Amino acid sequence: MTSSDIAAAPQPRASVLAIEPYVPGKAAAATTAKIFKLSSNESALGPSPRAIDAAKSAADALAIYPDGSVHALREAIAARHGVDAAQITCGAGSDELIFLLTYAFLSPGDEGIYTKHGFSIYRIAILAAGGTPVVAHEVGLTADVDAILAKVTPKTKIVFLANPNNPTGTYLPAREITRLAESLPPHVLLILDAAYAEFVTRADYEPGLELARTRNNVVMTRTFSKIYGLAALRLGWCYAPPAITDAINRLRGPFNINTPAMRAGIAALADEPHIARSIAHNTQWLAWLRDQITALGIPVTPSVANFLLLHFNDADEARAADAFLSKRGLILRAVETYSLPQCLRLTVGTEEANRLVVAALAGFVQAKTAKDPQRG
Repeated sequence: MTSSDIAAAPQPRASVLAIEPYVPGKAAAATTAKIFKLSSNESALGPSPRAIDAAKSAADALAIYPDGSVHALREAIAARHGVDAAQITCGAGSDELIFLLTYAFLSPGDEGIYTKHGFSIYRIAILAAGGTPVVAHEVGLTADVDAILAKVTPKTKIVFLANPNNPTGTYLPAREITRLAESLPPHVLLILDAAYAEFVTRADYEPGLELARTRNNVVMTRTFSKIYGLAALRLGWCYAPPAITDAINRLRGPFNINTPAMRAGIAALADEPHIARSIAHNTQWLAWLRDQITALGIPVTPSVANFLLLHFNDADEARAADAFLSKRGLILRAVETYSLPQCLRLTVGTEEANRLVVAALAGFVQAKTAKDPQRG
């Protein structure tokens, strides 16, 4: 194919070519050891057995299109959270909903704001819609309302805020989220990404449901991929004002949620004992990991989610720690793409995984100290 042939071929928009594809956490390591995948913030306890059975029960309906209205699942979500099912939209993970919202409310040339260490999907969605990504700085690896508001211009149409944030695990209390919502111009859509909401035990936290219920420009997104352990089924939902719900339903695929996912989601919501066990497990081991790793001399960002951000001296040391752990079957998440090259993100795992990762980090610190006593 000649250069003239290439020039004559269909060309994607320049904003699409500016996208750096999302890179998921590693799922394998070059080792014969047992693998512990602690790179993707998946549920330590996995899904409810009821959810597994419910997904299996859909095997006899695979030739039939799923319910395009997702009625039963929306009703189950509404019942659990005390909201109107008509204002719930389900998506193939909350990622799909983020893209639908961006396509619906961001035109080419418009601006979308997210914070410096915010979830990388926001930038991708903004560029995919032909918009301009605008980054607001953070304070102490935490979103800052004033910094976000300072970036608002007449071109701003969307503000993304993950609360808690991934990959830092930090959060803004309800009063700050409310201040942000009240300070934004009414035409700016505030998307509150509450993927990790169920793990948060702080009294001053609110995922955004009340703001989405009472304001015309706030949407809250949630996922079944984290505490409910249904990541493989790709299931999420959002709660939004009626006009916003109407807009994204015009874009949503007619059968975007498959039947096994719907049935599993309904069963997962109903298994309250399993949810309680997952929260208790995370609360216990998040604190234990934080204390144990800090005691090794590795700083850890305080987190309210199901993961921790570990800080090393520099990017080289972070890569060395990643390699050291990978050889022992412990897969963490490098976060260079989040402007944190000196860090690794660690998901709270099973008791076995948690104890092994602390022992391996202790071995890494010991080996580093032996090699360079002054630095250690």
